Amino acid sequence: MRLRSTALAAVTALALSAAIPATATAAAAAPAPAAGADAAAAGRPGDLVASAPSAFHPLPGQPTRTKAWKIHYRSTTADGAPNTVSGTVIVPQDGRTGPRPLITYAVGTVGMGDSCAPSNNIPHGTAMEANLIQQLTLRGWAVVVTDYEGLGTPGVHTYTVGPSAGHAVLDAARAATRLPEAGLPADTPIGIMGYSQGGQASSWAAELHGSYAPELKVKGTATGGVPADLLKVADFNNGSFGSGLIFMAAAGQDAAFPELKLDSYLNPLGKALVAGMKENCVAIDAIAGSFKRISDLTTRNPLDQPDWQARLGQSRLGRTAPAAPVYQYHALADELIPYGVGRGLRSDWCARGANLEFDTIWVGEHVSGVITQSLAAGNWLADRFAGRATHANC
Repeated sequence: MRLRSTALAAVTALALSAAIPATATAAAAAPAPAAGADAAAAGRPGDLVASAPSAFHPLPGQPTRTKAWKIHYRSTTADGAPNTVSGTVIVPQDGRTGPRPLITYAVGTVGMGDSCAPSNNIPHGTAMEANLIQQLTLRGWAVVVTDYEGLGTPGVHTYTVGPSAGHAVLDAARAATRLPEAGLPADTPIGIMGYSQGGQASSWAAELHGSYAPELKVKGTATGGVPADLLKVADFNNGSFGSGLIFMAAAGQDAAFPELKLDSYLNPLGKALVAGMKENCVAIDAIAGSFKRISDLTTRNPLDQPDWQARLGQSRLGRTAPAAPVYQYHALADELIPYGVGRGLRSDWCARGANLEFDTIWVGEHVSGVITQSLAAGNWLADRFAGRATHANC
């Protein structure tokens, strides 16, 4: 009963998050690492750089029986350099003394401004997916939520850069198990979960797990609305109400790979739009960028250039079968990430021998998919933690 009501309340949370823009005053308690923190944090990916008590409120003022901490932890860029990422660890205070599962949770698009970072909004009840996260804590699971590279930490958010996001998701799980106050041992059973941008991040984490973090006891990944092929997604959204995501993604790729020189392709309107996107959250960015074609804001299309195509190709999913089982879901009528892209990822993973269960959301669209499928995704992960058999349908 409580889980069902929480799923319904997620609609309110999503609307509230769009209506109440995050601000710099929403910063959580943990201090940002000082300049040079990456060098000072030299060590293993997932090592803690800083931590401080925080709080978890699904809605403003809504109490939860949890403890939370804001963390800064060591991770890795798409090109393999060390960096520092922030996030939030949430642990239920339910009297449980034995081990409990940990979900490393990848949020969907929140924007590119530092104030949009989940760790800056979770303490105030303004985080977009907090009610969905609460579904997990009500099951007795700990949750760690990454902010991703450059979101809440120095630099521009590397939005849609898959390898960077996958590293951040896996290293968040490492960091949570290295936070003494959380009480999570190194062999904690782990689930990976995410939708939309979080679907890309969680899918990349699933693909990278075997090579990048094989010591993590990942039991499965629940991933939905996955933008598995950015070039196809860009072509689908060009000139539509989702076109702002193209320019956000271009800014994110340029942040990760400065040699792409995005600014050299933008006309004055394009430069103004992208500059504003870097400072704002998704509600403003999506509106400002909607119904624009790439040709409206550029002097020439960067996506036609080999260097851009190569870098975007590095974020394409489906080349590696995840080491642990996967539950993948996608809305048939998804208006932002075409259903065919999701089916293509399924085909690629199945061809490589993945243990994959694919589920079509027959009624609904992109945003509703994360809400309506949240219980099914949670139940699937519960089965993995319980050691039950999977039901692959490749």
